[in-house]
Amino acid sequence: MGRVSQAQAEENRRRVVETASRLFREQGTHVSVADLMKAAGLTHGGFYKQFPSKEALIDEATAHAFDELTRHHRDGLERHGGQRRAAQQALIDTYLSPEHRDSPADGCPVAALATDMARDGADREARRIYTDGVGDFAEWLTTEEQDGITRLCTMLGALVLSRATSGSPLSAEILTAARTALTAAD
Repeated sequence: MGRVSQAQAEENRRRVVETASRLFREQGTHVSVADLMKAAGLTHGGFYKQFPSKEALIDEATAHAFDELTRHHRDGLERHGGQRRAAQQALIDTYLSPEHRDSPADGCPVAALATDMARDGADREARRIYTDGVGDFAEWLTTEEQDGITRLCTMLGALVLSRATSGSPLSAEILTAARTALTAAD
């Protein structure tokens, strides 16, 4: 079997990082390298040609997830003609929706990775990336009337509880209550 071209190697790496970012948000960072590579459509042996360790991939996949979140915020601002309040409200509505609740792989890395980051050592690069991402998200949510950390905690708590109670009427009630609380505070 021949060597992979530089372009193909870069594409394979991108695919692994994107797949890992989704799987880690959906299932947690305990996903095995074999399962991750299978989901990316690549062989297990190819992993160590791309990454020195699973921890290095976790770092890169976490950064990728937060880059997606930042792009989402920027795109929302553009869609709302630079009106930050309108973009924030649209984000809150989307964040506290059944669709977001039911799609953690495509969702917010703050909610999806919180437990994994809490278990990881504080000296890990992924933890630093996560912490910076939480701070940036809270800053983006800040208004003259509301602290961004409070808004983020409300959204995050509601999403996590809604996911944990999914399938029950309480799940939707949690999302609605948090959305109402955040809207009423404006």
